Amino acid sequence: QVQLIESGGGSVQAGESLTLSCGASGRFPSNYAVGWFRQSAGTDREFVARVKMNGDIHYGDSAKGRFTISRDSVKNTVYLQMNSLKPEDTGLYRCAAGPTVGASQIRYDYWGRGTQVTVSS
Repeated sequence: QVQLIESGGGSVQAGESLTLSCGASGRFPSNYAVGWFRQSAGTDREFVARVKMNGDIHYGDSAKGRFTISRDSVKNTVYLQMNSLKPEDTGLYRCAAGPTVGASQIRYDYWGRGTQVTVSS
């Protein structure tokens, strides 16, 4: 069982930055990936970014060029650095973790409760 706790959300102005953290109750297994997702009212959940424990990283289209995902294996924490924030980045950001299955799929078995990000213009 992996427990995930997000932190670092807040209210900022457009153009500003935030860094979100996803802390885990224990070490992530080597075959795991950790992803960030976001959802705002009336929209579907959107993939933002993910990192595998081997260092492989993938970004969603909305995150490319502005967001950076990283991990600290010692602290069992995954970060999401968000720069040049826009009002459309507003939402509840949740991290999730789970094993890689098949060739490239990730089964996100564990979810945090989320941290709210609000970007005003």
